[in-house]
Amino acid sequence: MDIYQVGGSIRDKLLGLKIKDRDWVIVGSTPEEMTSLGYKPVGKDFPVFLHPDTHEEYAMARTERKSGPGYKGFSFNTSPDVSLEQDLSRRDLTINAIAEDNAGNIIDPFNGREDLKLGILRHISPAFSEDPLRVLRTARFASRFNFKIAPETLDLMQDISDSGELKTLVPERVWTELEKSLTYNYAHRFFEVLKECNALEQLFPEIQALYGVPQPEIHHPEIDTGIHTMMVLQQAVKFTDDTQIRFAALVHDLGKATTSKDILPKHKGHEERGAKIVKKLCNRLKIPNKYRDLAILVCRYHFICHTVDELRPDTVINKLEAMDAFRRPERFQQFLIACEADARGRTGFEEKSYPQASKFMKYFELARDIDTSHLETSNIKGKEIAVEIHQLRVNSIAKYRASIQQV
Repeated sequence: MDIYQVGGSIRDKLLGLKIKDRDWVIVGSTPEEMTSLGYKPVGKDFPVFLHPDTHEEYAMARTERKSGPGYKGFSFNTSPDVSLEQDLSRRDLTINAIAEDNAGNIIDPFNGREDLKLGILRHISPAFSEDPLRVLRTARFASRFNFKIAPETLDLMQDISDSGELKTLVPERVWTELEKSLTYNYAHRFFEVLKECNALEQLFPEIQALYGVPQPEIHHPEIDTGIHTMMVLQQAVKFTDDTQIRFAALVHDLGKATTSKDILPKHKGHEERGAKIVKKLCNRLKIPNKYRDLAILVCRYHFICHTVDELRPDTVINKLEAMDAFRRPERFQQFLIACEADARGRTGFEEKSYPQASKFMKYFELARDIDTSHLETSNIKGKEIAVEIHQLRVNSIAKYRASIQQV
């Protein structure tokens, strides 16, 4: 039998990137032989084995044939006479169909190395259109490498979108691809590519609905909310590796798609509508609660952060308490980063300072650090204590503001 290292590890090696996982293909063997050599079978749909020492995955070379709907609707042939090139030909993109033998020789039957140099994502064969998951995977690779999509590949992606096959993707897999894209430096490209191939409306209609919706006049009326959302996501990527913040930045304005144009400039109503849309989105895709909760917080209160200096001290405390900031200070910090990304996600504002975040944090710290020692010897109890603490927090901010005005 012959063993080849294949796929992502070879691609990343040629790009000079750190290799995380290595995948191997076995040509000319049988499951019985692999088991006799100490490999542990783990594959469900086709023979995959774990190496007895490294525990890396070794798959039998295979061909596949479309036998049903969706990305699981395939039958496989894993006989010993399946060649390496046949195995590589079933893969999605040329850059993922490169192999290396034990001597370090590169096997590249589909010119993947050339596409790596050109920065192009190109399908290998028309069979690309048989698997709807490849639309999401290609968009994800665009978000990772910022590569262009070959025109003929984009045509196939549009064909998949028009076929209705995207509806067969399970929610968990859609979320997995989205979450992975949020880890990359060009996360916005994931959504741009999906929009370009008509898949965004089917997979993420809440985001598609933002395009064509004008931004409020106090921001930038010449760009629509869809474009603004992508700019906000780019800013979030610059600020943090935290995918929860990046997701919150992505969905912070979903409510604007349901708000009439005459109300929108006044910033009334869309925050709570946005929170409800986020809930539905997270329920549909089975998105973890930690993502959902921060995203809802940003939806509801990001405009509060933008205008924090215009609020009365008691309103500031009311909002901090509503956000549960005193019990969840780490999440409040995440919230502030998302708000700054929103503020900078507009042409000409990318490098502009955003003092509101530091001011809101200052107010939080003042309210958090109030002296409550006298309450231990007081006669007040229960709800009266909460009322007193609330008032002490309000007073701390009022006193601070007064001292600044005097200066």
